[in-house]
Amino acid sequence: MVSEKMKELGSNRSVIRELFEYGKKRAAEVGSENVYDFSLGNPSVPAPKSVEEKIKSLLETDPTVLHGYTSAQGDANVRKTIADNLKKRFGASVSPDFIYMTCGAAASLTVSLKALAEEGDEFITFTPFFPEYRVFVEMTGSKLVPVKTIDGTFQIDRDAFEKAVTPHTKGIIVNTPNNPSGVILNPDSVKAIIEVLEKKQKEYGHDIFLISDEPYRELVYSDTENPVFLNLYSNTILCYSYSKSLSLPGERIGYIALGDAMAGKSDVYAAICGAGRALGFVCAPSMMQRVAAACDGETADVSVYRENRDLLYNSLTEMGYDCVYPDGAFYLFVKTPTANAKDFSDKACEYDLLVVPADSFGVEGYVRIAYCVSTDMIKRALPKFAELIKEYK
Repeated sequence: MVSEKMKELGSNRSVIRELFEYGKKRAAEVGSENVYDFSLGNPSVPAPKSVEEKIKSLLETDPTVLHGYTSAQGDANVRKTIADNLKKRFGASVSPDFIYMTCGAAASLTVSLKALAEEGDEFITFTPFFPEYRVFVEMTGSKLVPVKTIDGTFQIDRDAFEKAVTPHTKGIIVNTPNNPSGVILNPDSVKAIIEVLEKKQKEYGHDIFLISDEPYRELVYSDTENPVFLNLYSNTILCYSYSKSLSLPGERIGYIALGDAMAGKSDVYAAICGAGRALGFVCAPSMMQRVAAACDGETADVSVYRENRDLLYNSLTEMGYDCVYPDGAFYLFVKTPTANAKDFSDKACEYDLLVVPADSFGVEGYVRIAYCVSTDMIKRALPKFAELIKEYK
């Protein structure tokens, strides 16, 4: 009657969404001020003022143009602005003709994967990883191959990566700063990725694509440099979203970009356009395309996230928690004092602390804490975290 696979996906929410829904139910019972929900990566910092100003100015323009269809791949002026900014900000050479506007990073990823995937293909990603990667890859009929990173630092294990690349490898998905760990790939990890990919392309005689998932690109809180894969590997497909940088998650706007150095970019771009057509992802929201272009390169006030990061990391480590230091994104990855992360998450719920067990992220024994919440909530939650850790001492 219906697709059993789709029914299963629709009937079973991700553990992140399950906790989020539980938090709303619990808040109705005990009051929202008594529930400390760290489950969802939903920005709490308002969008920059320029976003509001641009929306207001757009409302004064011809509504039939503002709310009308753009080209399927996106408005030409929007794509030119983004291409110019990629050149100005990162030195990345990208033509507007090889940018495709999308409904956020999820659409960028699913369109890119659909454009590349053929029967029997495999896509590699590195642990820990955003759980929806598995859904996105398997939707194409391909196989997701998680590769373990170095525990504690989550940098690339070159030997493990090289062994995982086979003749069936069509591409890899890289996410830095990383969700859920906040880790930024260091130069040695980046070098390992590039060298292995270039070696294997020659060995197998076919392209292997690097899909760079970059929704947290601007959320970096130190002097650590986030790699620009468009400049480092010719077969890079950049998938971007303004959800985090501009605090616009509900507006669903982003893009796909191919660098000028990609030898077969015309065929790849044609496949992206075809995948967008097949999936129904044509003509991303017209007004938000123009807002994104006008505010491209700006960010919400990320100093709030830095303050939250420092407060939470320093406080939890002083209590005895073992935490991975995050240089970016807005997640703290915490090693659980018990082997079973789900048990720890359930115990945390008894204190109305909602933290996500990391099993579905490809690693065991960790929980993710999203600190894109109010600083006040973190301060109020700290005594609860102190009581929780005492249960394991």
